[in-house]
Amino acid sequence: MGLYDLPEYQLDLLLGYDGRRHILESGHFLKFEVRRVDPSDRVPHGLAYSLTLHTADGQRLVGFDNAHTVPHAGGRHVGNPVQADHWHRTMNDPGRPYAFISTERLLVDFFEAVERTLCDLDVPHAVIEEK
Repeated sequence: MGLYDLPEYQLDLLLGYDGRRHILESGHFLKFEVRRVDPSDRVPHGLAYSLTLHTADGQRLVGFDNAHTVPHAGGRHVGNPVQADHWHRTMNDPGRPYAFISTERLLVDFFEAVERTLCDLDVPHAVIEEK
């Protein structure tokens, strides 16, 4: 099995989040969009995804997605990644490459970034509704 040959249980795990919203007590919300696509150099694992944390008025605070490629932040001798996987760690972050390893790792990394951001904002991570 190659790096991007994801087991079916991993695909089912992430695809199960598609369309979900977790509404927090503060009005902040987490939004999940996930679908299968044909594997390519840009999306070798065959998943298009966007996992985001938003303010109550809809501004994105944190996001993990692969909607577009982002330049590598390293020196001039470091090439830009071909894969589109990246994350935005703040509202104004244009994105930085994300090393997609597995769907489980993606979810862990996303929820850890959400928890850090909410903690920095002194916002409790209390989900009051799932849509």
